[in-house]
Amino acid sequence: MTAARETPRERYRSQLRAEIKEHAWEQIATAGAPGLSLNAIAKRMGMSGPALYRYFSSRDELITELIRDAYRGLADTVRAAAAEGADLAELGRTLRAWALEDPQRYFLIYGTPIPGYHAPDDVTETASQVMECLLDAARSPGGDAPQDEPDDDPVRAHLAGHREWAADHPADAAALHRALMFWTRLHGILSLELAGHFTGMGLDPAELYAGELRTLTR
Repeated sequence: MTAARETPRERYRSQLRAEIKEHAWEQIATAGAPGLSLNAIAKRMGMSGPALYRYFSSRDELITELIRDAYRGLADTVRAAAAEGADLAELGRTLRAWALEDPQRYFLIYGTPIPGYHAPDDVTETASQVMECLLDAARSPGGDAPQDEPDDDPVRAHLAGHREWAADHPADAAALHRALMFWTRLHGILSLELAGHFTGMGLDPAELYAGELRTLTR
């Protein structure tokens, strides 16, 4: 069945929404997400506030669209790498490349929560697609734990009975633990790097990240 074509009115609406989001990203880059203002965007575009509200009914709706776009972009990037056979280390490098390409996009979904804003459930569902790829890559043949993960690790023991966050994924406790450590430790380095906290320390963040990848995937 052929998809219905957009009408000129629908195309114009889509184009204008895309332009509004571009201005929103520019504003976030200078003032941060909490300072996002639809009225300021409307003024920049030569529109009235009420006119812009016909395309996004509230600041929260606009933020939700930006978050959806960011998560969808990351999920598509990670899934594409996984489809080409990327292992955990390669997925880690994919994550860093995506974050460095647009730090504001990264911080919107992994940075400080925006006061008063609550993302809808479907945003979390999109984010879980990234974790699914990591869990696939973290599964070891025969369910054996990596050498640096002792059988009596308390976090791993906890994950054996608390795996709701992994939904229906068949990963065992060892894979859950490995994916969780991979996710949290790499995000820690990325967040510090993108926020500039390594400046003046004489550290090469790329080498630090690569070293952590070697530790996590050896």
